[in-house]
Amino acid sequence: MSNDYLQVCLIQSHLFWENPTANREQFSKKIAAVSEQVDLVVLPEMFSTGFSMQAKKLAESIAGETVNWLVNQAKTHQIGLTGSLIIQEDSQFFNRLFFVFPDGTFQTYDKRHTFTLAGEDRVYKAGSEKLLVDYKGWKICPLICYDLRFPVFARNTEDYDLLLYVANWPKLRIDAWDTLLKARAIENMSYCIGVNRIGLDGNGYEYSGHSAAYDVLGNKISIQNKETEWMDIVSLRKEHIITNRNKLGFLRDRDRFSLL
Repeated sequence: MSNDYLQVCLIQSHLFWENPTANREQFSKKIAAVSEQVDLVVLPEMFSTGFSMQAKKLAESIAGETVNWLVNQAKTHQIGLTGSLIIQEDSQFFNRLFFVFPDGTFQTYDKRHTFTLAGEDRVYKAGSEKLLVDYKGWKICPLICYDLRFPVFARNTEDYDLLLYVANWPKLRIDAWDTLLKARAIENMSYCIGVNRIGLDGNGYEYSGHSAAYDVLGNKISIQNKETEWMDIVSLRKEHIITNRNKLGFLRDRDRFSLL
């Protein structure tokens, strides 16, 4: 596939509560079932456990089974693969996103905005650095769930091409998810993709998915709109980004400031 195009597969799924083995097994089957050639597969936030605060029980090391599974899946299917999981480093826990390349190497991002309403801030250490991934000529900014509510951190000062969110975003506030995904695409003049889970978690919270992809003008380009399990493949075009940025020039007028 040329650098002018990026084929991205969104996998919207239920998650087995605090059961990494079952989740790895189900996603192995789903990834193997992708029928088209894709460049990148996107899984939800904490895809191996669900959004759990039981970090002491569930955390893995960077050399643990789930990271090894990500690496093996990426190498076996020759894809980029991303999602977040619970990682322990020394005595601290992180909600850490892995972006794994087809050769098995990876880059990581620790969730910057921990979800205080659920007590995530009391369990997981917040990250501080934004990650920019260079993949097949595409500059990708991956973020996690609650980060979606904070536009300054996502602000496109790097001229990235794709803003990507993995999430466990509850049905109760799904209108905010829909609205903010579209807004992040428009204000950053980038493609914006969000992959959310479905089903009930172990705390009784319901998730309705609404995973979606938007182009740089805020037009929805994913075709699925079901609150059930599904996979959708979207084709992103570099020409779409360049043409609209050059024509409209909105990013050239952005305010100049930085976060301390």
